[in-house]
Amino acid sequence: MLCGRWRSCRRRPEEPPVAAQVAAPLLLAPPDGDTKRPGLRALKKMGLTEDEDVRAMLRGSRLCKIRSRTWHKERLYRLQEDGLSVWFQRRIPRAPSQHIFFVQHIEAVREGHQSEGLRRFGDAFPPARCLTIAFKGRRKNLDLAAATPEEAQRWVRGLGKLRARLDAMSQRERLDHWIHSYLHRADSNQDSKMSFKEIKSLLRMVNVDMNDMYAYRLFKECDHSNNERLEGAEIEEFLRRLLKRPELEEIFHRYSGEDRVLSAPELLEFLEDQGEDGATLARAQQLIHTYELNETAKQHELMTLDGFMMYLLSPEGAALDPAHTCVFQDMDQPLSHYFISSSHNTYLTDSQIGGPSSTEAYVRAFAQGCRCVELDCWEGPGGEPVIYHGHTLTSKILFRDVVQAVRDHAFTLSPYPVILSLENHCGLEQQAVMARHLRAILGDVLVTQALDSQNPEELPSPEQLKGRVLVKGKKLPAARSEDGRILSDQEEEDEEEEEAEATEQRRRAKQISPELSALAVYCCATRLRTLRPNPVPPQPCQVSSLSERKAKKLIREAGNSFVRHNTRQLTRVYPLGLRMNSANYSPQEMWNSGCQLVALNFQTPGYEMDLNAGRFLINGQCGYILKPACLRQPDTTFDPECPGPPRTTLTIQVLTAQQLPKLNTEKPNSIVDPLVRVEIHGVPADCARKETNYVLNNGFNPRWGQTLQFQLRAPELVLVRFVVEDYDTTSPNDFVGQFTLPLNSLKQGYRHIHLLSKDGASLSPATLFVHIRIQRF
Repeated sequence: MLCGRWRSCRRRPEEPPVAAQVAAPLLLAPPDGDTKRPGLRALKKMGLTEDEDVRAMLRGSRLCKIRSRTWHKERLYRLQEDGLSVWFQRRIPRAPSQHIFFVQHIEAVREGHQSEGLRRFGDAFPPARCLTIAFKGRRKNLDLAAATPEEAQRWVRGLGKLRARLDAMSQRERLDHWIHSYLHRADSNQDSKMSFKEIKSLLRMVNVDMNDMYAYRLFKECDHSNNERLEGAEIEEFLRRLLKRPELEEIFHRYSGEDRVLSAPELLEFLEDQGEDGATLARAQQLIHTYELNETAKQHELMTLDGFMMYLLSPEGAALDPAHTCVFQDMDQPLSHYFISSSHNTYLTDSQIGGPSSTEAYVRAFAQGCRCVELDCWEGPGGEPVIYHGHTLTSKILFRDVVQAVRDHAFTLSPYPVILSLENHCGLEQQAVMARHLRAILGDVLVTQALDSQNPEELPSPEQLKGRVLVKGKKLPAARSEDGRILSDQEEEDEEEEEAEATEQRRRAKQISPELSALAVYCCATRLRTLRPNPVPPQPCQVSSLSERKAKKLIREAGNSFVRHNTRQLTRVYPLGLRMNSANYSPQEMWNSGCQLVALNFQTPGYEMDLNAGRFLINGQCGYILKPACLRQPDTTFDPECPGPPRTTLTIQVLTAQQLPKLNTEKPNSIVDPLVRVEIHGVPADCARKETNYVLNNGFNPRWGQTLQFQLRAPELVLVRFVVEDYDTTSPNDFVGQFTLPLNSLKQGYRHIHLLSKDGASLSPATLFVHIRIQRF
């Protein structure tokens, strides 16, 4: 059956007497003496209330915010008692929610002058007093200077401890933390007691518009003192009732029978119905010892409802296969056999017309697993090449500063090779300067000659190139010009140049210096002239760059020939220059035909970047994904336009959602009306989207119970995107959250989908609860 085997309730023949000793499952821990200060109670549960650095952050510090050489403003920064957010002073008062930033949105905390802003504008402050808070998504860095080195270190260490503890939290702990932070905010007079009015405020904060009569009945059932106030254990009881998961209880009771505890054999039966690989009795016993909270139950190898919830909310109960979160693929095949996470106009932080260029954009791209970054190189003053979007108002940064950022940050997330895609508009002299900077700054990290002198044309593997940097650029041809200078073929990237470019610049862009040419070892830029069989053997070290328009034309007109071409050589695809706002195209079309370097504007969020993040979510997020076999075989017959008949049925039952974020936090009465859409991204015949009905006024625990089904022809290429939106009758639906992953990494059975924001940050504790079935035939 779709949702597992229904079973009649019965008592086990040898029921252990311990069953009666096991306490009823609770989603939240009982009071621990700190309910008078729910915020500090949350910090205590993190084990950090006695930490000196955290205590100093709770007291607050006056830190100098640095934006330019002349803009230095002192502001008060203070850690909130929830341990999850930092309040800061603003010169212009705004909505309260705009006076905080969240610890979970921090990408990195750097000491000293380790940001572009502090290197340029921090001269007046000693490095020992400085720190940079870098955020996920598009939010700008926060460059700060403390009064003393000791105070700076307290913030660096304190934020590090909070981030580490947050990462180590279970989903249950995150939920506990989350609800108590709202409880603290809803307690308007901070008397640690909750009136019905404050309870109603709490409900609106957590995105549920509960009927007043039902809410009051629930309130009174918990008001054992009968004084119209909830306090201490009464508050905890109210929260436990509020956070009940009836759908999980139903599943649990289906397997546990009358005694309401799961034995190891019963848990094994659940795992088998889930379709878990390696489901054994020993595995069931291990899960009990890992997730069961009740020590008495654990000793007798029993799992309570609470332990069952812990398991289903853990990474092992998530939709993403935990075995795929580390590097598990074969990394010893040629580079052309991998999808490689690639960025376009990497230096930009905004639009390609007038946005700022920054080395920080490279740092952020590397932090997202990017392995191929673009450098648009132009003549700069003082003999120093610069990087910017030519003939536009985008700001300029030094080429050498970008190379230093590559040296410092390229391998922080992934050890596998980085490709520097050069779009070269410099003359011979500054090209020589570029080559000198690359050699001097990168040193032995830079690949300057073939690894295998016996087979210099064969592409090495990611494993062979670990920790190395490759240059993609023009290579010297055999012929020389009349004046002795060496010319190269014009490559496809010249489509990006403006037609108004001066003749002299065009001529100089075609020239290539010997020093720079020597660095193009395995990624030699060439123009893709034809896909027809050629008497000249293919040269794997050649790379073609195509606009999205040219790539789509090849896919449409020569699908299989293009696929075969991409089994041997690398192909880079980039967005059309007409995308003035740095919008993206769908990368899926290019992956379908085996293109490896599908370059996107990483600074522009949207479903296209969600697909990119989903594609590279697995294999340790190392930026390299082994292509399916049909895209690696030189004689493959695969054509993405004609993939054949359906081979797989995907059935998803959308059951419930939990703790969806409130979209309009400034309007207390604004509650989301959520719906769920499941999107299939693959070959054109597989692409589809289906959605549930919307649930009115409930983002806290909406229920659907609707089934969506898809027929798939090329499942090995499919990405599944789960999207939650706020339904609106008069305007486009608002985005709430999403999660994207490859079908081959999707686990079957009852699973939680842990939602992400538009910028890819965690929306914890927001989840979807679904049942997944994959039938292959």
